[in-house]
Amino acid sequence: MKAEELSKVFIGCIEDYHIMDDVNRSLVNPFDVTNFNQLIYNKCWIDTVQWHYEDLIRDPNINPEDGMSLKKLIDLSNQKRTDIVEKIDDHFLEMFHGAVLDPDATINTESPAWVIDRLSILALKLFHMEEQVNRSDVEEQLIQKSKIRFTVLQEQQVDLQRSFDQLMDDYRSGKKAMKVYRQMKLYNDPATNPVFYNK
Repeated sequence: MKAEELSKVFIGCIEDYHIMDDVNRSLVNPFDVTNFNQLIYNKCWIDTVQWHYEDLIRDPNINPEDGMSLKKLIDLSNQKRTDIVEKIDDHFLEMFHGAVLDPDATINTESPAWVIDRLSILALKLFHMEEQVNRSDVEEQLIQKSKIRFTVLQEQQVDLQRSFDQLMDDYRSGKKAMKVYRQMKLYNDPATNPVFYNK
């Protein structure tokens, strides 16, 4: 599994979403439930819908009730994002379970699934920055600024893909130990959010 292949799944997902460009559209995943890419596609779909929620909620003229409804949708989306990242990490935990580790094996600063999360968001940034590059309704100065940003994002994608592939190699060879910490968010649990339990 190479990062470039994952990025192709992200691109396909983002393009699929923009056929209708509707945050209320239901997800139709082209991958079979047994295919790891099904999880990757779902992950990117969540990110893509949330990207557009974030655009909508920044409308300065938004009705406050609509804004509150959107905020709740964003919170729900964030929880879905965390949940699916943890499912993706479960896949890698199983993949590298029992790997023979070097005596001086180290732990990465983030798990594979959180690197995948960054790759997914980066694919969205690239897609939407390219939209800015191709606009015909703005001054050339903004176009040039967008081109510079797009080039930086491309470089960042190459670097992050390379880093992910190296991480996979390090897990296989035992140079790094696979270890995952769950998010354990307090505010989504009525038992640990004081707004709920103080009532």
